[in-house]
Amino acid sequence: MTQSAQGTMQAAAIDQFGGPITPHRVPVPQIGAGEILIRVETAGVGVWDPFEGEGGFAKMMGMEPRFPYVLGSEGAGEVVDVGSEVSRFKTGDQVYAVALANPKGGFYAQYAAVPADHASPIPRSLTVEQAGVMPVDAVTALVGLDDTLHLQPGESILIFGASGGIGHMAVQLAKRMRARVLAIASGEDGVAMVKGLGADKVVDGRKEDVMVAARKFAPDGVNCALLTAGGKKADEALAAVRSGGRVAYPNGVDPVPKPRPGIEMKSYDGMPTSQAIAKLNQLIDQAPFEVHVARTYPLDKAAEAHKALGQHFLGKIALHPA
Repeated sequence: MTQSAQGTMQAAAIDQFGGPITPHRVPVPQIGAGEILIRVETAGVGVWDPFEGEGGFAKMMGMEPRFPYVLGSEGAGEVVDVGSEVSRFKTGDQVYAVALANPKGGFYAQYAAVPADHASPIPRSLTVEQAGVMPVDAVTALVGLDDTLHLQPGESILIFGASGGIGHMAVQLAKRMRARVLAIASGEDGVAMVKGLGADKVVDGRKEDVMVAARKFAPDGVNCALLTAGGKKADEALAAVRSGGRVAYPNGVDPVPKPRPGIEMKSYDGMPTSQAIAKLNQLIDQAPFEVHVARTYPLDKAAEAHKALGQHFLGKIALHPA
């Protein structure tokens, strides 16, 4: 253990599932042979974090939680210690990492210990802040486009919820995969942001007629759709998909999209594998990549960050543990 990372650290944690997130002082996690210790500069606040705080991940993964329980599935910062079996990283490296329900504690803390194969060098075009809030949503977008929809060059795709965390990254990844993108965003600010990301057509789902725009964009219907949110508007948007088309949505989208006859609908998990992370980095490095950070909060305001998840915002929310 490096001298700088001995002792205790500040963290935002819960003392029981369903309890409030409050500031804690907890021991700095010890690393194993295949792990690295990251000094966390930015942690992503995900829409799934409240689910974890209620005990959802622990139940799903059959794990025995330890309290205080430090939340946070993604983050980025500087490597300050490496395990004896780690050769990919050295102290001083800037990395981002994903660790769902990490038994050694999440990223809502000054330090996080993660398996080295869950970490990656930060792509050249991203800041540490962008990298810290990016991985879970970006991998979820990529798995939806690539592994689930099998998106092909030249195909048309409707991306619903295009100004959200998953959506705004899905727009950029789909363009890198050489697809034609019809993006459904939320509000004038969302439309403005998504237009800047390179979508071929952007529609305000709150005000505009999605079907009129879709018929102009793809008169025979779009080849496929990625739904990053559910509800009446999402279900209506599915009428834009041609017969025989494909639809994908991440597990956790609520309400679950309603099936439509003649359309293949699949739900999926955006699990971050080393292969998915490698492909993601490759796609990101092709051109400038925007990871939009809507709001930032200090570590002791983690509860406020969770409240903000229920409000209108673009892109992602970040915590700064430093």
